[in-house]
Amino acid sequence: MHAGAWWVWALALGTAATRTTNPLLLALLLTVSAYVVAACRPDTPSARSYTAFLRLALAVLLVRLAFAVVLGSPIPGTHVVVTLPEVPLPHWAQGIRLGGRVTAEGLVFALYDGLKLATLLVCVGAANALAAPARLLKSLPGALYETGVAVVVALTFAPHLVADVRRLRAARRLRGRPDRGLRGLLQVGLPVLESALERSVALAAAMDARGYGRTAEVPPAVRRTTGALTLGGLLGVCAGTYGLLTAEGGTYGPPVLLAGLVAALAGLRLGGRRSPRTRYRPDTWNARACLVAGSGGAVAAVLALAAARDPEALHPGVVPLAAPGLPLWPAAAVLVGLLPAFVAPPPEQPAVPQEPAPTEEPS
Repeated sequence: MHAGAWWVWALALGTAATRTTNPLLLALLLTVSAYVVAACRPDTPSARSYTAFLRLALAVLLVRLAFAVVLGSPIPGTHVVVTLPEVPLPHWAQGIRLGGRVTAEGLVFALYDGLKLATLLVCVGAANALAAPARLLKSLPGALYETGVAVVVALTFAPHLVADVRRLRAARRLRGRPDRGLRGLLQVGLPVLESALERSVALAAAMDARGYGRTAEVPPAVRRTTGALTLGGLLGVCAGTYGLLTAEGGTYGPPVLLAGLVAALAGLRLGGRRSPRTRYRPDTWNARACLVAGSGGAVAAVLALAAARDPEALHPGVVPLAAPGLPLWPAAAVLVGLLPAFVAPPPEQPAVPQEPAPTEEPS
C-alpha cells in the first residue's frame, strides 16, 4: 500500500474530527481508526508508536479539563460541582480568574473540546503507525529531493544518538563515575557529539561519491515559473485550509484549497526537472490506494457538509445539559472509513528463522 494513501486517509479523518464536537461521532472516529490500525498495522518499530499517541491524547484531554477547573470556563452554568478558593487578580487581568465555581456545563464543554483535539492526535498516530514517515519521504517529488534526504538522514541518526547516550552512561556507571547532573551531561554529551560529527562527515563523503546533490541545468524562465507556482500554491493551500477549519470560511475554503493544490503540484512538477533521479522499489499508487484515500476523503467531505447544514447535531449544546444525539447519516459516513481494513493488503509479518533439521550421527 502506498504510504501517501494511509496519510491521506488518516489526515482526512482528522479533518472530519475538527468539524464536530459531538462526543459520539468523535468516539466513532476513534473506534474506526483503532480498528484499521489493529487490522493493517505492520510489525515495525514505527507501528508501535500508536500507543504513545493514545497516551498523548489522554494527557491532552486531562490537561484541558484541568484548565477548565483552575481557570474557569466561558460557558455559564447553574450546576455547581465544586467551589474552589478564588485568587484575587489585579484589574489588568480582568476576564481571567483562578479558582471559583466549577460548573458541570463548563466541564462538559471542556470535555467536548479536548476530545476533538485528542481525536486529531490519534488520527495522526494512526498514519504514523500504518506508514512510517520515511516511506512517505521516498515518494516526494524531485523538487523536494534534498529536503527528503535531509529528513531521512535525521530520522536514521536519531536512534544512533540515543543508543550512544545509553552506552556511554552505562560505561560510566560501571566505572563508578557520575552520569547525571551538569558534570555528567558534559562528559557524556561531548563524546556523543564527536561520534555524531564523525558519522555525519563519513555519510557526507559517501553521498558525494555516489552523486547526491547533482542538479541539471534548467532555463531561468522555468525556474521563475516554478518558484511562482510553488509559492502561490502553498499560500493558497494555507488560506484554503484556514477556511476549512473556520466556520466563516466554508464558502471560499474548498475552491482556494483546490486551486492552491493544483498550482503547488504544477510547481513541484516543473521543479523536479532539476534533479533527475531514480527510485529503488518505489511505492505504486494503485486502485487499493485510491479506495483507501477516497474513503477518508468521503468521511471528511460528508462531515463538512453536515456541519454546514445541521450545525446543532454536530455541535451539541451544553446549556442546558442534555445527552448528545447521534446523527445517522454522518455516523454512517464515518463507518465508510473502515473500508481500508477490508481492501488493504494484509500486513507483512517478519520472517521467522527456521531451525535446521536434526541430522543423525553415525553410530
